Amino acid sequence: MNRNVETLAPWLFTIAIFVVWELICRLFNVSSIILPAPSEIFQAAVRFWGPLMRNSWVTLWTTLAGFLMAVAFGLLLGLFVGWSRTIYRGLYPVMIGFNSIPKVAVVPILVMWFGIGEIPAILTAFLISFFPIVVNVATGLATIEPELEDVLRALGASKLDVMRKVGIPRAMPYFFGSLKVAITLAFVGAVVSETIAANAGLGHLMTQAGSNFQMPLVFAGLLALAVLGIGMYAITAWIEGRMTGWAFRSQQSAAG
Repeated sequence: MNRNVETLAPWLFTIAIFVVWELICRLFNVSSIILPAPSEIFQAAVRFWGPLMRNSWVTLWTTLAGFLMAVAFGLLLGLFVGWSRTIYRGLYPVMIGFNSIPKVAVVPILVMWFGIGEIPAILTAFLISFFPIVVNVATGLATIEPELEDVLRALGASKLDVMRKVGIPRAMPYFFGSLKVAITLAFVGAVVSETIAANAGLGHLMTQAGSNFQMPLVFAGLLALAVLGIGMYAITAWIEGRMTGWAFRSQQSAAG
């Protein structure tokens, strides 16, 4: 019974939120321009189903393109940063400084370089999502105990052998865990770019709808973004469970 309750809990809480939201809008006569009721949002989603689907697809593929670029680049850079403590200490402040720059400030530069369209959205998704991957991979490699590394080197193992047989397997749980954070950030980056410099995508759709005071459509776009984000998060979590289940099993056996 507890397992059934845990399975239904997300649905029950979501339904409860929408019910309370609907009641507040009805009881206090909240204007749809300020805060549309869920019923109005669902009506707008049905009415504008075609544009929502087309723009959702654009946002999804630009997000995935930027995310896949971030995975490849972040993994390689994370391995490079975690290769030695000197590189780690030298590059880490630079990466923090780069990550501190608001990516919305970078979008105009990308527009000047590549023009208005989907490329700035892809690059913004990439720029905002690669940092957690780099940090987690480098942190996973940094968990190698110096004593263990010294013993392996004394036994004739090269630095590459230590990284390949000890460091990289240890970093994999960190890497796959970072994907869940990176995929949500990729959506943020893509939509931010679409609201500024794009002619398609959910960000562009919501900007156009907001300028026409079609707030139910704006919230329908937000709802579509939430659905896409939850779906991609669930997929990455499933991949994490399939690829790093050995780590959790080893922790449980050690605790037992």
